[in-house]
Amino acid sequence: MDALAALADPVRRELVGLLARGEVAAGELAGRFLVSRPAISRHLRVLREAGLVTVRSEGKRRLYALDPAPLRELDDWLEPYRDLWAQRLDALDTEIARGGRSKRNGEPE
Repeated sequence: MDALAALADPVRRELVGLLARGEVAAGELAGRFLVSRPAISRHLRVLREAGLVTVRSEGKRRLYALDPAPLRELDDWLEPYRDLWAQRLDALDTEIARGGRSKRNGEPE
């Protein structure tokens, strides 16, 4: 599960988010962050090694694109836990609705 480890870093998650919109040049990606270009290069390398991004050269530019396959694997791995969270979120929604009714009716909480 290299993808999960690679996505643990917030900068890498943001890079993946940017690449989800389409192919982007390395220089353009680096320009969107306050960290150094070498740091972005290292982040891109981690994403590439995890199989999350692909890179191709176009002249002097290196173009990065998202490879969704590892995200699908991660999604499949998370599937059994969705019901757990759905039940808890449904319960939270019910409690919020009850609290809203109590306040409107002037009932104590």
